[in-house]
Amino acid sequence: MSPRRGPSSLGRAISRRTLVWVGIVVVALVVIDVVLVGLAVARTAPVMSGTAGPIPTFSSTPIPTGTGTAAPQPTATSGTAAMVTPGRHLLSATNGLEAWRASSGTCGGDEAVLQHTVDGGKSWTSVGLGDGASTVLALRASSTGVAVVAGTGDDCAPTVRTSTDDGATWKDGTEGAAGAAIGTDGLLLKSGTVDAPCPDPIEVFEGTYTTAVTCDGEVQWRSGTGAWVAAPIDGVRSLADAGNTYTLARTGIASCDGVQIASMPAAKVTATTEPTAVGCAAGADASGAVTIARSGQHVWLWAGDSVQVSGDGGVTW
Repeated sequence: MSPRRGPSSLGRAISRRTLVWVGIVVVALVVIDVVLVGLAVARTAPVMSGTAGPIPTFSSTPIPTGTGTAAPQPTATSGTAAMVTPGRHLLSATNGLEAWRASSGTCGGDEAVLQHTVDGGKSWTSVGLGDGASTVLALRASSTGVAVVAGTGDDCAPTVRTSTDDGATWKDGTEGAAGAAIGTDGLLLKSGTVDAPCPDPIEVFEGTYTTAVTCDGEVQWRSGTGAWVAAPIDGVRSLADAGNTYTLARTGIASCDGVQIASMPAAKVTATTEPTAVGCAAGADASGAVTIARSGQHVWLWAGDSVQVSGDGGVTW
């Protein structure tokens, strides 16, 4: 007969069973921990999925806010009515030997210079403008005398002055006696001041029935007080009255190494009106101011520091 199990045998059996279960739990926890670690490593490891893309870069160039050409910025101008472009040249002739010329001057700056010649421009005599005059806006000579629109006083107010003794003395003249002028407020015509038809007019001529303005690359023309008509003319620099036509001075013309003399109608001007070449003042300095004047068949050209005279309407020089 086998001995009966006592309390100690039962305790040892329970302890052995407990240790087995503890071992199983420990092994299970270790396995679970290994699996979790493996998953974590897999998530954080780099993935190779083809060629790497470029690294993005950033530019400091501002993002455009719109399209089209930027609006021009306004430029400051003097409030004086007689302020003129520095270096504007004026020329008026009475025949093939006598003429007057002026450098306009600026209000509050360089004073105008008025000169007179009686030998075809070989020599020039400086002439005073009278008290208080500092600029010249317009100039017109005739067989009886000379007239100017002068800027006078502190504000350079435009004033017409005339002389019949070659500039020895001056007196007040009538409106229009010196022709039209260019001021900061517009064109000074016999009828009053009107807006210029282009931003930077070079010259203005007012006849009995028509007005013509020399602009950059065009002549603006009108009859009476009608609408302005633009006639595109490359290189036009100056214009002179020739009765039924205008005589033009043009530069940058391939066929003339100097200043080309051309002609255009003085009436019924249209946008398709074209000039007709007349002659070429070869070698004339076209880099600076270019101005012409006409008296009959005599055409005077002032280009750079030189003055030339043609006796056949500008055909030869």
